[in-house]
Amino acid sequence: MSFDPSRNLLAADALAGRVAVVTGGSSGIGLATVDLLLASGAAVSLCGRDAGRLDKAVAGLRERHPGARLFAQTCDVLDAQAVRSFAAQSEAALGQASMLVNNAGQGRVSTFANTEDQAWTEELQLKFFSVIHPTRAFLSQLTAQREAHGDAAIVCANSLLARQPEPHMVATSAARAGLLNLVRSMATEFAPHGVRVNGILIGLIESGQWRRRFEAREDKSKDWPTWTRELAAAKHIPLGRLGLPEEAARAIVFLASPLSSYTTGAHLDISGGHSRHA
Repeated sequence: MSFDPSRNLLAADALAGRVAVVTGGSSGIGLATVDLLLASGAAVSLCGRDAGRLDKAVAGLRERHPGARLFAQTCDVLDAQAVRSFAAQSEAALGQASMLVNNAGQGRVSTFANTEDQAWTEELQLKFFSVIHPTRAFLSQLTAQREAHGDAAIVCANSLLARQPEPHMVATSAARAGLLNLVRSMATEFAPHGVRVNGILIGLIESGQWRRRFEAREDKSKDWPTWTRELAAAKHIPLGRLGLPEEAARAIVFLASPLSSYTTGAHLDISGGHSRHA
């Protein structure tokens, strides 16, 4: 049987009765995570900054999951008040959350020499407060739902850059390393309250960014499979390909679900073997 990375390995009702929240849920890994959570029976609340993209994502989700309990709201995770409002509206629509996926964020290409102070500030603020604000806003719900379900979890999408920095992404690499530390600190602090905190470290995953680079390629004779195989070879990825958003989503849902009930303070490497560290 051929491998299908989009196939759901959880039973359709595995997460029935649970509410999950996904930030940055309108595209890429976030959207794939929402899809998998809905397919597993969870009610899902998602947010994103772009209203048009969010509306399009929700329309597709409702088509693929008719009858699913779904709530969406435009929200900038760097706006603490907006995140608090999102948390309140989510609870009113679906009930208290027992799973929180902190997925918002993007990378900045820059070296130490050309990264200005403002860019450092923006990058550090994005990587930290995109996790801090949602965690603060939903923590009381998670703690309460731990009593109801026996398990509550936070999962933070992070990058392999946290352990394997790249000089052309110096600010992002440093911020990602800080987020790795934050996850471990929160895991220790929240453990007595029954809330687990874990993360994933993403390598090269198919995305709009890579598609745009493909469209701008010099050799137009190369198709997407050929171009990505050559990219994977150049990046020394042992599995010989880029990852799919669905593959990262599977790891996120595993860590968010009771399947990982004895795991906290950990990070799963989702890089196709690209990591050079044990």
